[in-house]
Amino acid sequence: MHAMQTKLEDFRDYRRVHKPPKVQEKCQLEINFNTLQTKLRLSNRPAFMPSEGKMVSDIANAWKGLEQVEKGYEEWLLTEIRRLERVDHLAEKFKQKCSLHETWTSGKEELLAMKDYESASLMEVRALMRKHEAFESDLAAHQDRVEQIAAIAQELNELDFFDSVTINARCQAICDQWDNLGTLTQKRRDSLERVEKLWETIDQLYLEFAKRAAPFNNWMDGAMEDLQDMFIVHSIEEIQSLITAHDQFKATLPEADKERMATLGIQNEVVKIAQTYGIKLLAENPYTSLSLQDINNKWEAVKQLVPMRDQMLQEEVARQQSNERLRRQFAAQANIIGPWIQTKMEEISHVSIDIAGSLEEQMSNLKQYEQNIVNYKSNIDKLEGDHQLSQEGLIFDNKHTNYTMEHIRVGWEQLLTTIARTINEVENQILTRDAKGISQEQLNEFRASFNHFDRKRNGMMDPDDFRACLISMGYDLGEVEFARIMTLVDSNNTSVVTFQAFIDFMTRETAETDTAEQVMASFRILASDKTYIMVDELRRELPPEQAEYCISRMTKYIGSDAPAGALDYISFSSALYGESDL
Repeated sequence: MHAMQTKLEDFRDYRRVHKPPKVQEKCQLEINFNTLQTKLRLSNRPAFMPSEGKMVSDIANAWKGLEQVEKGYEEWLLTEIRRLERVDHLAEKFKQKCSLHETWTSGKEELLAMKDYESASLMEVRALMRKHEAFESDLAAHQDRVEQIAAIAQELNELDFFDSVTINARCQAICDQWDNLGTLTQKRRDSLERVEKLWETIDQLYLEFAKRAAPFNNWMDGAMEDLQDMFIVHSIEEIQSLITAHDQFKATLPEADKERMATLGIQNEVVKIAQTYGIKLLAENPYTSLSLQDINNKWEAVKQLVPMRDQMLQEEVARQQSNERLRRQFAAQANIIGPWIQTKMEEISHVSIDIAGSLEEQMSNLKQYEQNIVNYKSNIDKLEGDHQLSQEGLIFDNKHTNYTMEHIRVGWEQLLTTIARTINEVENQILTRDAKGISQEQLNEFRASFNHFDRKRNGMMDPDDFRACLISMGYDLGEVEFARIMTLVDSNNTSVVTFQAFIDFMTRETAETDTAEQVMASFRILASDKTYIMVDELRRELPPEQAEYCISRMTKYIGSDAPAGALDYISFSSALYGESDL
């Protein structure tokens, strides 16, 4: 390649350096020739005839021949360089592929000659077989590389590569090694298949043992877990259900023992085959970590847990029977105390709203109720004792009663609170009556009005009921006025009006309001002692709002001496205080 590149460079020097002066000389020769011929022709002299082979046309033809030779020579140089480049490329490619192939084959013959399968288990043999199959696939994939190496060597020979002897020797060595790898690969496959078949019988027995031992072992694990499981029951029915399930489990033990013996028989067959054919067994079954000893130990543990479970269940039966007695004992008392508390609440409620009898009689009745309630406390205490026993026994439900101790406690506290509050209300009513000089009849009227508008019958009126009560008594209420009254009767913003607050309001309104006679006397003064009053007199003497209020509500005065537009202030005053049918 170097020599050819030197020749190409010389040729290019020839074209660039040596040839251009000759082109100039050729051109000058043609010019000189033409000038000579012209001068000879002008001087009427004969034309100059060069000797044969030296004519301008001969020089031109020779020049064309030179250019063709140059072109041929240049093409030959380029073709030869391309050939040499191709040869160098193929030689380098041959070396590269040979190096890759030799790297890949390094150690493969020793690997194929190994006899590692002789001491392997079936799983290991199968793994070696899979590995060998992968190697065979790899070997087949490298077949193309070997063929490519041979083809490159052949092409180098055809291109007359200068070192074809070395190429051919290396190619032959690779082909010989390739044939040897194929032979060793087939021999290893035959050996692996033979050893694999030898282990299949034992492996099948191993697999069968694992398939039967695993579920049986799981069954024993589950049985041990169930036999040791801590149970929580709350009734005799629940513990009886556990006893029934335990009896059903014990009935399955004989069949389970048969399965155990069949499983152990498989392992014994493996040992027998190994001893007969001198096969060295593995330390453990490749499909399971369970051994004969493991299964036998768990079976013995199951048999020991069965009577222990029997004892635990019987002890729980006795405890549940005791709990049931406590439930019935508590329910018997609670079913009496609960209704008694409810009855007393209703009776006290009736006493507080009853208008029959004096307040002193009501107080006496309430005191008697209070004493009865205090005397009944011993029954509550006894029920608390039974409840304590139930709590200690972890009894949290009782199907024999709808009452819980919490219900009884809340009811008892409400009963005590109700009787105390009711007695206090009656005492306050007595104080109010005595302080303001209210008669028993007036109190009864107040009570009757209050009870009438107490729609919920709980001894309290809500704001709507109270408003209706006031309207029925003649009050003309706007929102502002009613809000003012509510601040008087419900200073704590509880949104209810108690009977005591109602009495306080009614007695305060009675004390602070003028009588009908006093109002009529005032109107008489405004009317100048007339029995009627005129509209202009009202507007002149009263503030505008009061005047318009009176004008809109006074009826027309009926009398022979009355002028047109006269108003009856007497009937208005009587109606305003509820002393007239008007």
